[in-house]
Amino acid sequence: MPPPQGGAGDRSWTREVTAYLALLIAIATIGPLQFGYHLVCGRSLIHLFTMPQASLPTPKPDTLAELNAPQDVITCEKKFISSYADIPQCIPMNAGQFGLVSSIFTLGGLFGALCAGPVSSRYGRLMSMRLATIFFVVGPAFEALAPSIPIISLGRLISGVGAGAAVVVVPIYISEVAPPQGKGFFGAMTQVMTNFGIFTTQLLGLFLSRGQLWRVILAVAGVIGLLQALALTCVVESPKWMAANGNPTRARRNLQKIRGQGAAIDDEVDSWGIKGIPTEEEEGLLNHPESQPHPTRQTHIGILEAAINPHYRPAVIAVVGVMLAQQFCGINSIIMYSVSLLSELLPTTSALLSVGVSAVNLVATLACAPLADRWGRKPCLLLSIAGMGTSSLLLATGIIYSLAPLSAIATLTFVFSFAVGLGPVPFILASELVEQEAVGATQGWALAANWTATFVVAQFFPVLNVWMGQGKVYFLFAALAAGFFCFVVLGIPETSGKKSIDEVWGRRSTERRVD
Repeated sequence: MPPPQGGAGDRSWTREVTAYLALLIAIATIGPLQFGYHLVCGRSLIHLFTMPQASLPTPKPDTLAELNAPQDVITCEKKFISSYADIPQCIPMNAGQFGLVSSIFTLGGLFGALCAGPVSSRYGRLMSMRLATIFFVVGPAFEALAPSIPIISLGRLISGVGAGAAVVVVPIYISEVAPPQGKGFFGAMTQVMTNFGIFTTQLLGLFLSRGQLWRVILAVAGVIGLLQALALTCVVESPKWMAANGNPTRARRNLQKIRGQGAAIDDEVDSWGIKGIPTEEEEGLLNHPESQPHPTRQTHIGILEAAINPHYRPAVIAVVGVMLAQQFCGINSIIMYSVSLLSELLPTTSALLSVGVSAVNLVATLACAPLADRWGRKPCLLLSIAGMGTSSLLLATGIIYSLAPLSAIATLTFVFSFAVGLGPVPFILASELVEQEAVGATQGWALAANWTATFVVAQFFPVLNVWMGQGKVYFLFAALAAGFFCFVVLGIPETSGKKSIDEVWGRRSTERRVD
């Protein structure tokens, strides 16, 4: 494991950050923003709609944020005069139906994650992001205008497909356009924007949970999707993908545009390990791109082949394990259920509590974004898991013994610990643990595991919390954290500072893969 990196040399990559690169990252990460936005629309906002009336705060007549409990609005317990006769103010549902509407998003996400890897490998990262925006526009349209449960469920399913695809493709794209020494920082932007989406949903829910305005919360996602579709016309395809797929000249030109005119890019191009890419001098001598040597179009590794082939299988196991750790260490129990867990202990409104936790998560993730490059991926993961496990023990103690200050501190340390490693690093690893031809498939496995684990935690955490006794489920999360700590120690190689996949895994470059 390399020692922690720091000092002035560690910041040299910032000179390679151009305004155009910043624009690319901002546009691409709208996809993860949509993931966080839709996830909380269904699992936090809609879950809140189904909470028993007794658990909701008593409405105060002059307080906008608590003017009408969302449950009253959505379930038609309170009627408002609607100016849209064809669109009902509310959709009557029981708790089971709300659960279906909420969780069907994860089903769409799982499907999108499994399909996005092969699609992005064959047709490109940019094309995959553009396809995802179609789902981001159509899904919210169904949701916002839904007159019935089947229509809003269909909208959630469609939105889930787009979100699942985005969180697979965007981290790969970022890894391939970011400066080599800044991949950890820019890779963390996936998690930063996911958290920003969560925060935005909860902030809008604070003010728009009345009348038909709840539909605006859903419609905003469609507007964001449309804006991203337009913005993607300004985005170039991943240079590394283009070089590996028979267009080396265009790859070099795209990389030059990203790094800035006059920037030296030959070393970075050489690090791709793709033969047949002309040097800057060769490109200047050749007038016609058609006359330049083109590499053979790479073979794309499918989902099943990546898991079966022993050359790629260690990477698949590694990224799946880390993605499971991300969810099974308990972060979504805090993001999704902090209201029901802590509202009785902490003297604040439930809605403000949710917004506060999301804001802390966003700020912490942004503040910790440079750490993966400075300390290395593996140390960040280990520190993160250890912090979350310790916080779980403290949170269990605080809840069981009604110690409000301890519970509040444990919640904050839980969120900060997640931001150090388990938040951003899992999205980075796939592109650093496996060769170009299998990145899409490996990332697909990783996000499929993530979506499955998210569904399990969302569905069964409340049940376990009741069955084991309030707060005791965090002892289970602490035990899982201990297990995942051992997994990272034994099964995850350090990728920071390594020049090749063979170096990451300690293989000889002459070793041949088993087909």
